[in-house]
Amino acid sequence: MRAVTTNSAHAGRIRVEGSGRGGVLRLLLALCTLTAVFATATPARADSPVAPTQAAYLADRLRENPVHVTDQLPREVPRSTAPEFARLAKKTGVPTYVLVLPTQSSTDAEQLLGAVHDRLRRDGLYVLYEGTDLAEATAYGVRAPADAAATVALYELPYDAGPLRSFERFVEVVAQGEEKAAARAEAARETYADAEPAELYIGPSDRSDQSFLTGILLTGVPLMILLGAGLVRRRRRRAGAERRLPRWVVPGAATLAAAVIALTAPAVFDQTRSSAAEPPTPADLSARVERVAAGLRQNPVYADPESPRVLDDRGLDRLHDRIRDFRRSAGGGPVYVALVPQTPESEAAGDSWLFAAAVHDRTGRDGVYVVADPDDGSIDLYNYGLRIDSSRISFDLPDSVTLGDSRADEADDHLLGERLDRLMTFLDEAPRTDRPQLETDPAPAPSAAGENTLPPLFATDFWPGLFVGACLALLLFCVATGLMWAFDGLRRWRSPVPEPTHHLPLTAPTEPSESYLRRTARAELTALVQEFTDRDEAGQAWDLLDAALLLVDGDPGRLGEPAVDPATLVTVIVLARAGRAALSGDPTDLCCGVNPLHGPGVSRHHVRVSPQGPARRLLPVCDFCRDAAIADPTGVPGRLLRLPGPSSGQDRLPYYDVTDGPLTALPHGLARLVAKVRETAGVH
Repeated sequence: MRAVTTNSAHAGRIRVEGSGRGGVLRLLLALCTLTAVFATATPARADSPVAPTQAAYLADRLRENPVHVTDQLPREVPRSTAPEFARLAKKTGVPTYVLVLPTQSSTDAEQLLGAVHDRLRRDGLYVLYEGTDLAEATAYGVRAPADAAATVALYELPYDAGPLRSFERFVEVVAQGEEKAAARAEAARETYADAEPAELYIGPSDRSDQSFLTGILLTGVPLMILLGAGLVRRRRRRAGAERRLPRWVVPGAATLAAAVIALTAPAVFDQTRSSAAEPPTPADLSARVERVAAGLRQNPVYADPESPRVLDDRGLDRLHDRIRDFRRSAGGGPVYVALVPQTPESEAAGDSWLFAAAVHDRTGRDGVYVVADPDDGSIDLYNYGLRIDSSRISFDLPDSVTLGDSRADEADDHLLGERLDRLMTFLDEAPRTDRPQLETDPAPAPSAAGENTLPPLFATDFWPGLFVGACLALLLFCVATGLMWAFDGLRRWRSPVPEPTHHLPLTAPTEPSESYLRRTARAELTALVQEFTDRDEAGQAWDLLDAALLLVDGDPGRLGEPAVDPATLVTVIVLARAGRAALSGDPTDLCCGVNPLHGPGVSRHHVRVSPQGPARRLLPVCDFCRDAAIADPTGVPGRLLRLPGPSSGQDRLPYYDVTDGPLTALPHGLARLVAKVRETAGVH
């Protein structure tokens, strides 16, 4: 405009000062110059009208309807949810305008709302959602607590609440008024400053965990009931307890547990969806493709009006010229450029190949389809029906064109104009083919209807869970059995139970500790006293019991006193075991002379009692020691019971050499042992 003013002034000066033919010529020259300047200052093309700006386009949409939901997010916010947004907006009490747009990294939400308001020229509450997030809310010319309501929606709801629930909470707070809204916003900040609200939805991995846990419980719990009941039943049988429960009780309890788990698990894990997104309708999924296809039928370059403008008029003119020249070139053809963002929430799930295929199918026109994303700056190229080597397009197109470089990353427009120009140069130089080439069909996009639907509870990892549950039940059963066995062993160690006679040769130690002898003596004598009291019998059993009690002055508790030496403890054990055998109807007068802890003797046998020399001694022996004396005579000295001597500390001697007490009479029989005890105690 400055050049126009200068030339106009110059023309006026020529017109005043000039005269005659020379003045006329100079006047004509000035007019021609003026015309050239205006032509240069107006570069707009007649065949490529300038698209409206983003704010102007959105203002037009709000002029038609106070709620505008983009068609680019059908998988997350379908356009069919617009009536629900409109219904909620009426509850604010003020004119409310709602925009739901894709996330735009290069656009300031507050500035965008201000620009839309300036073009719409209507006061009210303006709300902008970018994807599922409440990006901005501003009141223009009306009283509405927009900031407080946005704060409450942000803090009180989890991130997966979805835009509809978020807007519902926003409207609820706006309707409360400024004072209550401010108080609620402050309370929300304090409550959720350090901890976010619990998520409302679970994902497929969480559902797999639920299925796995259900499978484990469904087999593990009933199997544990069966195995645990069997373990308890065996322990009760060993203890001599009678059966108290009918046989059907345990299987019935296991079956009932399985039924309860199978019926309650679906009620506990009742989630069916992984997102708040409503299932899109077929119209939602096709709306954007139809819009872009309609735009490309009218103009080979379609710039998404909901996105920031990345090509200015000069860039658009340059791109139109290159497309026109390529179409007229030998082997060339139509080129269609779609400047449209590709988001995972779109109908193509962010796949530009799927998007290009759908647009080509809708337009019904062959050509090279270019998909340029104005948000991230990526460029993809697809050949449908032109005689251009598609492999060259797929593999030789430079990354600096398709993805950009560091300069493109730093620029707001990603240098798309410059890169598209280089793309057209690449197409001009691409090799031609004899036949038209077509892109193969892309893989279909995930089903939008079932994309947010969770798999059934009794599926996926439920079946492995059944196997793991059975394994865990068996493992726990083994652990429980081991712990009970260890507990019983500890209990026997602390308070041993008398051993059955047929176990004695195998369990009796050759060099017992003093603590072992004390525990065993106490257990055997206590058992004999109890059995004798219950049966109230006399005879040999009474003599044996009387002799054992004489050794402890009638008090079994003295067995724990240090004054009772190991030889006396062995004597008590022998007498008590012989007394219990007599009470059971199996009396004997012999006790194994090799190791009295082996129990009754069955015969007398000459056995070697020293590993050096042929020294032998006639001793009563049990079956175990008799077999050993016959098969391995030299091994018998190692089987002799050895006790700590009375003054030798840890030195061990054969039991009959340790003391002159009653135990020395044991090889001569139990009657001689009883007499020796009475003689030692001074009882006749």
